Amino acid sequence: MLDIRDIRKNPDMYKERLGTRGIQPEQIDALLEKDQERRDLLVEAESLKKQRNDVSAAIAQAKRNHEDATEQIQKMRDVGSRIKSLDEDLDRIEAEQKDMASRLPNLPNPTIPVGKDEDANVELRKVGEVPHFDFEPKNHWDIGEDLGILDFERAAKVSGARFVYYIGAGAKLERAVYNFMLDQHAEEGYTEIIPPYIVNAASMYGTGQFPKFKEDVYQVNGEDMTLIPTAEVPLTNYYRDEVIPTEKLPVYFTALSPSFRSEAGSAGRDTRGLIRMHQFNKVEMVKYVKPETSYDELEKMTTNAGNILEKLGLPYHVITLSTGDMGFSAAMTHDLEVWMPAQDKYREISSCSNCEDFQARRAHIQYRGENGKLQFVHTLNGSGLAVGRTVAAILENYQNEDGSVTIPEVLRPYMNGMEKITKENNK
Repeated sequence: MLDIRDIRKNPDMYKERLGTRGIQPEQIDALLEKDQERRDLLVEAESLKKQRNDVSAAIAQAKRNHEDATEQIQKMRDVGSRIKSLDEDLDRIEAEQKDMASRLPNLPNPTIPVGKDEDANVELRKVGEVPHFDFEPKNHWDIGEDLGILDFERAAKVSGARFVYYIGAGAKLERAVYNFMLDQHAEEGYTEIIPPYIVNAASMYGTGQFPKFKEDVYQVNGEDMTLIPTAEVPLTNYYRDEVIPTEKLPVYFTALSPSFRSEAGSAGRDTRGLIRMHQFNKVEMVKYVKPETSYDELEKMTTNAGNILEKLGLPYHVITLSTGDMGFSAAMTHDLEVWMPAQDKYREISSCSNCEDFQARRAHIQYRGENGKLQFVHTLNGSGLAVGRTVAAILENYQNEDGSVTIPEVLRPYMNGMEKITKENNK
């Protein structure tokens, strides 16, 4: 949520910078008009409430003096009726203003690239050497199906498209990957959490998924329950409606959770494999920090995600997303994209975002600054990493000509010393 007081002071700046995210100037004007309407009604309501108090005092005085107070009583009734009507109007207008404001994305950091889509993203760095094969590399889904460690066909029978069964060594590999990730993040100072996988609408609102992106999630019919699209939601809402003791900051959380996404609007995209699923595991990182440190913390989080890929020996690059490609709640986002040999390109495996105080305003998460006044914290979130996509990258980058897959060395202790996945040892 953006600060309406700041929008009042700097409407042209908001129009310009939000314009880079597809927001029309008329939307800012409409919000400010609604805000002015609310403020005018509030002034009138407060004035009438003062008048009602004065009339009440006059009635009490008249009764003490045994005087006729009929006129004052009727006046108080008229004032009371008007106040009730104004309060109803205020409730309606405040709800309308909140809905309008809640649909505006975060203000982009002025240093990020401006553009309509991913074509304007800027590469920051490449890490690792892309592998070269003496044979035609296969897609991860072909590798997994040939080894018998992935079964998309039976998953489609049981659940539908964009689901998968991990089998034998495939299940061990998935488990090894996320246990490795959690252990690494714990060493980096993150507190491990096992969060709820179903949240209420207030939590979805707090992180920015509601009201704009309801079509992207799965909800329980007739109940205020939503399956989480990412552990960012329960982790960021952990301190919702609370004041975090200043001495606790910064707070680092990490969690493994399933993520559930309807993938609305993705028809025809990544219909095969592990890249775009309705259900997938993801290790998430979330931070609550003081505003003055949040961009340093973003760089650290990006490094934490990159460390996982480097220890797995997977080549990747880091890009800064443009204003038109960035997520709704983010002020700045660094994406990590891992090399996928069969596709001959990098694919997203982590997004690390600084949301500044955007989510904290929506979720009312504060701390006391040095002056003792309440301030909103800055929140950050990042994938550390998407587990299925990491498995896909391992299968493609570590594939061998005979169809086997070499296990990265750092994962072998998590797989009882297994060095390769073959058809014979897939148990």
